Amino acid sequence: MPMNPVASPRQAGRLDVIAGPMFSGKSEELMRRVRRAKIAGVNVLVLSHSLDTRSTLSAITSHTGVNIPAVPVGDVESLAEVAHAEDYDLIAIDEAQFFGPDLVVTVFELVERGATVIVEGLSVTFDGDPFEPMPTFMAVAEDVLKLTAVCTICGRDAVFHQRVGAPGHTDDESDAPATDIDASHIGGLEAYVARCREHFAPPH
Repeated sequence: MPMNPVASPRQAGRLDVIAGPMFSGKSEELMRRVRRAKIAGVNVLVLSHSLDTRSTLSAITSHTGVNIPAVPVGDVESLAEVAHAEDYDLIAIDEAQFFGPDLVVTVFELVERGATVIVEGLSVTFDGDPFEPMPTFMAVAEDVLKLTAVCTICGRDAVFHQRVGAPGHTDDESDAPATDIDASHIGGLEAYVARCREHFAPPH
């Protein structure tokens, strides 16, 4: 007897990753994919971390000022709750590094349920070290787009970004680990610059 297609389980989805240093165009690429999906009639959920206050909490904004609506959440548990509230076809997560390594299990669950998940975030810390959970996602994704920025010294491909000072602190004044996410890790040209391998000078 043929199987009823309505009753058959939903096929597993896929994981796409957009990674790179600051100023590499990660958010712009995420927005481009989200816009294309919406034009195609795909049921899309866009999630951002509420810690990122560079723009309104209900939008993702790139360093160039372009933005799209997003649902802000403060932790992985809240992200999972929102993502499971509806049968979304595409779930886009902006600045995934803000959620920490605990995000991995939730994303894998969403993919197994049949969703396409796009995870976008920093591949390295301002110390130049791998920034979890992005390396884990990159290792097991169906597709990985690794972007580079432009070194502000020589113009070559920049795979790093480094802190150059922000209100109230500089590289030398901040003792917090580069993986500890707080408000001091968020900023733009006033706090960070893109650097190629030759001109990157990590704090340590």
